[in-house]
Amino acid sequence: MIGVAVLGSTGSVGESTLDVLARHPDRFRLVAIAANTNAAKLAQQVLAWHPAYAALADERAARELRQLLGRAAPQTRVLAGSEALEEIAQAAEVQCVMAAIVGAAGLRSTLAAARAGKRLLLANKEALVMAGPLLIAAVKRSGATLLPIDSEHNAIFQCLPPGVTPGVAPPGLKRLLLTASGGPFRDLPGEALAAVTPEAALAHPNWVMGRKISVDSATLMNKGLEFIEACLLFGVTPAQVQILVHPQSIVHSLVEYLDGSVLAQLSAPDMRTPIAHALAWPERISSGVEFLDLLKAGRLDFRAPDTTRFPCLALAQAAARAGGLDPVVLNAANEVAVQAFLERRLNFPGIAAVIEAVVQRGSGGAIGALEDVLAADAESRVRARERIDGITRSAAVRDAHA
Repeated sequence: MIGVAVLGSTGSVGESTLDVLARHPDRFRLVAIAANTNAAKLAQQVLAWHPAYAALADERAARELRQLLGRAAPQTRVLAGSEALEEIAQAAEVQCVMAAIVGAAGLRSTLAAARAGKRLLLANKEALVMAGPLLIAAVKRSGATLLPIDSEHNAIFQCLPPGVTPGVAPPGLKRLLLTASGGPFRDLPGEALAAVTPEAALAHPNWVMGRKISVDSATLMNKGLEFIEACLLFGVTPAQVQILVHPQSIVHSLVEYLDGSVLAQLSAPDMRTPIAHALAWPERISSGVEFLDLLKAGRLDFRAPDTTRFPCLALAQAAARAGGLDPVVLNAANEVAVQAFLERRLNFPGIAAVIEAVVQRGSGGAIGALEDVLAADAESRVRARERIDGITRSAAVRDAHA
């Protein structure tokens, strides 16, 4: 029995992970679950699974969880605070950690799992974007197993030869081809993007995802973050990574070799496929996903992304080329801008405008320690909020004179 901790259990990846675990009670035991603030859903999961630990990063939410559970789950220890997530990630009875907390909030617990030598299922791409060199170094020092959960990076991993070392490109590899659905606005004219709503951005045509990642998919920032992640995870240069818009989301990524061979991984657009792959690797287990019917799919289309309409992708590619703290600045500004868009304080093109302004001011420099990452992250968030406040004030002045 493999003890599993699911960090971010109330999100879409976390729920998909629990679905796969439920199909294999003879192989896996859920030891711990954790979330940020969603006490109500975490309480439901505690009552269904009876884990040894349940944690909420938010202290008030943890108090709410204790009240909701009462005496109904005496076997579950309720923990609170960001340190609790790190404690769970390092627990002796946990062998496998699903790192599915969205954004920078998942960085410390992901690093903790890597340092503790766990099998680390990495769904939190921001941890690698922000602190890739630190995370990969921790994996190598501890002997942890790092398995990517993003469907694109999991696809690449499946197409690489066995025994790949994180951060080191295997011999014979020429290029990685990352596919992107293009999001809900892939065919929308550029002049119409200023009027799109958060509801429209959240309505992804292929995938069921959380709010932040759905907006990132709509701006193509999600693919930009995956671009940075691919370079770090597989030890390739930005010039060796190509983005292809593939509306069907069936080919999840491809690997091109020096002999002209191109290997691809195909499956229905369902996160349970990469989750099941990583949970059981190097074996295979059922995921509950509908099997792919290529005759029903009919056709597979590919085209180049439009970075004029979707400049977030170009900003991320530039950050990948610059390296150092630039991806940290990019990620922080994006998280703040996306939240402002969801709160209707910023329009859709404004997300890229805020990111570009913050990146241009930048922090620069190399990553020496985690403190460098956290400082750049905090500073960039302040600058992004200042930029958004300025935009909001300007809009209010225009409205007053209209």
